[in-house]
Amino acid sequence: MRLYEHITLPILHSLEPEKAHNLSITALKSNLISGPGKLTSDRLTVNILGLNFPNPIGLAADYDKNAKIIPQLMRIGFGFIEVGAVTPKPQSGNPKPRLFRLDQDLAIVNRLGFNNLGMNDINKRLTLYSGDGIVGLNIGANKDSINRFNDYSEVLSHTYNSIDFATINISSPNTKDLRNLQKTASLRKLLKSLHDTRANIPKKIPLLLKVAPDLTKSDIKMIIKNNDIS
Repeated sequence: MRLYEHITLPILHSLEPEKAHNLSITALKSNLISGPGKLTSDRLTVNILGLNFPNPIGLAADYDKNAKIIPQLMRIGFGFIEVGAVTPKPQSGNPKPRLFRLDQDLAIVNRLGFNNLGMNDINKRLTLYSGDGIVGLNIGANKDSINRFNDYSEVLSHTYNSIDFATINISSPNTKDLRNLQKTASLRKLLKSLHDTRANIPKKIPLLLKVAPDLTKSDIKMIIKNNDIS
């Protein structure tokens, strides 16, 4: 463990989890934490989805929700960065506290609720990044949306030119009834909407579907059967 880790980690763990998270974002944005830069080799390179990943270890969504520190995270050595989740309109998410440490499991429970600055603000940051690295966008729906199918297509059509892949998030339990989009009729409607949207944009970026981890085998088979966006 490096010297700064001996100093900073106890401080971060003394803070409420969301405050620690925000402080780490500030530290990275201020370039107080460095990294080894791009990590790759012939053995580490992965080609999938038509993309050439320098290594298979990436940072999932929910850390850099608003695309504030993509260059700094790339310098740490990740093979890709996924920002978000992003919704059409800004929203504050669920009431605090909404992050909880499970110290014995070395884990965190996340009940943030898609808090983000909205697609316009985040896309402006995405367009500023021109570095050497793969950036994906996790897409969600606003909790007060009257048409969640349209939310996903709206974010995709607004941001496609600034990202390398998009993850359609229908797995979050923190937005009421969002998981209903995993049901057959709703899923077909969502995928049809996304298929039509992608057909009308010039950059045919890969679309991934993020589903809940506790689905049954029959649920997973149904989702695979209805997945016509590849």
